[in-house]
Amino acid sequence: MPKIPVMQAVIEVLKSEGIDTVFGCPGAAILPFYKAMETDGSIEHLIVRHEEGATHMADGWSRTTGNVGVAIGTSGPAGTNMITGLYTAQADSVPILCITGQAVSTKLHQEAFQAVDIVEIAKPVTKWAVQVKEAAQAPWIFREAFRIARSGRPGPVLIDLPLDVQKQEIEWDPAIDAPLPVTRAVPHGPRVERALELLLAAEKPLLLAGGGVILGEAHEELLELAEYLQMPIQATLMGKGAVDEDHPLYAGMTGIQTSQRYGNASFLESDLVLALGARFGDRHTGDLATYRGTRTFIHVDSEPTQIGRVFGPDLGIVADTKLFLQAVIDLARSRDAGRAAGKWVARVQELKATLTRREDFPNVPVKAPRVFKEINEYYGPDTYFVTAIGLYQIWSGQHQKAHKPRHYQVCGQAGPLGWEIPAAIGVKKALKRTDPGAEVVGIVGDYSFQFLVEELAVGAQYDVPFVLIMLNNEYLGLIRMAEDHGGYDMKYEVDIHYDVNGSDNVKIMEAYGCSGVRVTEPERIRESLEWARKEADRTSRPVLVEIMIEREGNTANGVSIAAVREFEPVP
Repeated sequence: MPKIPVMQAVIEVLKSEGIDTVFGCPGAAILPFYKAMETDGSIEHLIVRHEEGATHMADGWSRTTGNVGVAIGTSGPAGTNMITGLYTAQADSVPILCITGQAVSTKLHQEAFQAVDIVEIAKPVTKWAVQVKEAAQAPWIFREAFRIARSGRPGPVLIDLPLDVQKQEIEWDPAIDAPLPVTRAVPHGPRVERALELLLAAEKPLLLAGGGVILGEAHEELLELAEYLQMPIQATLMGKGAVDEDHPLYAGMTGIQTSQRYGNASFLESDLVLALGARFGDRHTGDLATYRGTRTFIHVDSEPTQIGRVFGPDLGIVADTKLFLQAVIDLARSRDAGRAAGKWVARVQELKATLTRREDFPNVPVKAPRVFKEINEYYGPDTYFVTAIGLYQIWSGQHQKAHKPRHYQVCGQAGPLGWEIPAAIGVKKALKRTDPGAEVVGIVGDYSFQFLVEELAVGAQYDVPFVLIMLNNEYLGLIRMAEDHGGYDMKYEVDIHYDVNGSDNVKIMEAYGCSGVRVTEPERIRESLEWARKEADRTSRPVLVEIMIEREGNTANGVSIAAVREFEPVP
């Protein structure tokens, strides 16, 4: 075989694994890798302003493509800056690969400059963290990293590259190389039969779509089973978008925060739940005694250790969600078990039509539900949404509709502030070949906006257009500091102008080469969204729509799905 630089072999592996875009920040200890990438020239690279931002961009890219997102950093603090992104990806089962440079091998025990044991630091928040100690191992380790990231419950991996290892040559022929096969857990036949028997025996069954339905590309099979057996479908927060929320069989979300009234009511009346790729997170279940009740649970997951982690189901099945649903559908059709919609479906539809929350508030300052009413009515089903953590995530879960898988991206379990801006960049770059004209919209709070705001410069530098909708219930920076010291009258009666230069946040956008507008009246939200769409298209840069909402607004929430407190009057 020919001898080539080892980093050239690594780049060939990345390309054959389907990687066309990476996100990172170069430094001395990773320069051989960057040189190989520059020499090859076929992988687009976006230079980030902070390594955490690179991981969130890779995260957004992965959630949209279904492939492994790649983030790159140099040694020392670059690697430690990536830990939050690795944790976020692990928590939400997102396959990303972080590549870090490292000091030369002979200096690792001598406390060399920026030499840190990033492998040990990363192990708790990765599926696999490894340092390449021999150059000949490098392409094989990268192949295994992709296999591990994709297998079972997907997740993040980290590869650490000492500088001296990166500079060597190895024998490698990419023409006879290929990705390692990824096996999927095939459901055990007798358990599939038992699951179907339980489904057919139930009077009020629910299908619960977790994030595993989207990760496993099982949304079509989910809907096929639901329609064949006429069973209502619910989604968890991570499963949002697995089924069109306007579908007659969609029964909402259950939870103590991100939920609908009709979702909780439907769940409480159900007698069986088939949970697919769901982890029974605490914000979904609330009080477990109420959540479990007397209903039967079937739990399907590709990761064996997920089953029984929160509570023991009546039937656990280790399987890929798509393969399981295909097996159940085939078995049901072989038994001619199809059913027409009955009283249970009618009951769920009745609850969906009556147990809603009000959204048409005319108030000034704006009430948050009104924002999501405008979002639902303005944007079409093909729009890609990105949102993160805080009150606005809860409002989004309660009021915002999703229609397609991978079109509603949310950081669920980890909830890092600042995730939206870099994630939106990753989502937009993921669409550059498949759907370059697709709209990407980030929904952010004013506090989260401060974190990783510097990544706006990446969007401006690389012409990445998207719209940021900010729900601002607070004032930032010097104005807020002045208020704390009695220097400003910040009551809502003050005259806040609808003006492009009217707020700190808009000025921040302008500082990074972007643009924005502030909205104070609900009637002006729609025209502002229209302006932002045109402005993003015109400038090919991020655009902000800052909506001033009531400072003390709250959300419906509680500790039990049977006792969620409503803070607004309901129809």
